[in-house]
Amino acid sequence: IVIIRPSIVVAAWREPLPGWLENLNGPTGIVAGAGKGVLRTVYCKREKIADLVPVDIPINLAIAAAWKIASQPSNAIPVYNCTSGSINPIRWGQLETMGMASIRKYPMENVVWYPGGSYKESATINKICQVTLHSLPAYLMDTMAYMMGKKPVMIRVVEKMHKAQKAIEYFATNEWAWSTDNVEKLNMELTEVDKQIFNFDMSALSWPDFIEDYIKGTRQFVFKEDLATLGEARRHAHKMFWIEACLQVLLFIAFCKLLVWLLC
Repeated sequence: IVIIRPSIVVAAWREPLPGWLENLNGPTGIVAGAGKGVLRTVYCKREKIADLVPVDIPINLAIAAAWKIASQPSNAIPVYNCTSGSINPIRWGQLETMGMASIRKYPMENVVWYPGGSYKESATINKICQVTLHSLPAYLMDTMAYMMGKKPVMIRVVEKMHKAQKAIEYFATNEWAWSTDNVEKLNMELTEVDKQIFNFDMSALSWPDFIEDYIKGTRQFVFKEDLATLGEARRHAHKMFWIEACLQVLLFIAFCKLLVWLLC
């Protein structure tokens, strides 16, 4: 018996394909929400380490650990902490910057709003922003959809998004130091050929490249959006950018007029 303990599992690094994934668990739900322009706020501590692990890493580690326990039996139960924090760390603040840049570079189809927003380091401020930037617009959009005879879906989407945020919140506001001695020792026992086939050494992973693959993978494998549609998606995102900019100008003018009316 061996125990493999992965941290926050995300899209694949190399196998079966870069960026491959098939669900919205963990940070992927946040990536999807931000990519569609729906997610505007996340409760997170930027300086904390985001202990992400590509899904193919613990799988390869499990295969190698199985080989070792079968070829070198032991009464002890070895534990392998499959983490990135002590080997190749990335902080949530870096993830925010890289992620938003990649989302805008590889936009999803038919974004509801131009991708934006930010992390909030105060739970209270984040809750206020969730109500004003997520829930209220969702109720407004569903009301309009209902009046037009269409099926209202935004409230349900926002509720699921908030549920996904809540699941990751604890890990996005705390960090832990895990020992990876057993993982490093096991890697040293492998031949060079096996290290290539069953790679679980994350020291060579380039986070900027991986984040780009993660965004493209969410687009391609979760939303089933062909990369050939990127041109049209970029044109739509560009249009939403200017719509958002114009709306912000109108809101600013309206606020100034209201302020003048109150003071005069």
